[in-house]
Amino acid sequence: MNHGVNPDTSSRSVAKLLVKGILSVISLVILVSATLVVPLRWINPPTSSYMIQQKYSLQNSSGEAIPIRHKWVDWDQISDYAKVAAITSEDQRFPEHNGFDFEAIKKAWQESQRGDDLRGASTITQQVAKNLYLWQGRSYLRKGIEAYFTGLIELFWSKKRILEIYLNIAEFGPGIFGVEAAARTYFNSSAADLNMPESALLMTALPSPKRYDLHNPSPYMIERRNWILRYMHLLGNTVYLDRLDNG
Repeated sequence: MNHGVNPDTSSRSVAKLLVKGILSVISLVILVSATLVVPLRWINPPTSSYMIQQKYSLQNSSGEAIPIRHKWVDWDQISDYAKVAAITSEDQRFPEHNGFDFEAIKKAWQESQRGDDLRGASTITQQVAKNLYLWQGRSYLRKGIEAYFTGLIELFWSKKRILEIYLNIAEFGPGIFGVEAAARTYFNSSAADLNMPESALLMTALPSPKRYDLHNPSPYMIERRNWILRYMHLLGNTVYLDRLDNG
């Protein structure tokens, strides 16, 4: 009589343990990531991953650390012009998409195939996911995690909440984070009192805030500001915000 272990039974046991282990890891990842995302629907993040990284790496020409300037302001304390300017500049289909603008991605790819410089096609939600939770740099791993957090953010936050957090953590200059700190630094104003031209000019720094100096706007920045102003009108200006949900 053969009392040995049946190889098929042993293989099935190992496979079951492996599947169970994988499912446990996936469940843990989902739980941890949801814990990082869901509460921020109501709780204001005091900082961001990118701010923390910059706190320990920003230096001036003399090698001295550049302090981080940041102050949170709620939705109602931000000029509607700044909200529309951000959408106009960064993500004009923001109210419609689910976190990914596939039309913009397709267009960027087609332009790169023609030999043009590869431009970014990240939505406001993707930028929030990257700056709030992740590290900088280009890699498939980071983009994959960014896509995952983008989906979670779109699932659990309203569009207004996404834009509110975006405007509070976006970098407008070396060490200058959020629309309130930017308004104080560049216009001696508050985020609530930003007018339309000021709001449009602020957004010209967003693609590369360490390169574009809002204290001394370049001809390109002035041209870009005028483009944003023109398209703000075409989108309906502050009326455009009615397209955002009320959550």
